[in-house]
Amino acid sequence: MREICERCEVSLTPDGAASLCSFECTFCPRCTEEMRAVCPNCGGELVPRPRRTTG
Repeated sequence: MREICERCEVSLTPDGAASLCSFECTFCPRCTEEMRAVCPNCGGELVPRPRRTTG
């Protein structure tokens, strides 16, 4: 999983909120909202990124 937002370059943690498209372009919640959940790279839908569990 990517560790930074592709738009604003803010750091993203593995257990934090982020969104991605089917090509795994990754964005922070603020950028996702500003882009209305549409990936600027492919035009696909941005959906919540699954979180990894620690174990």
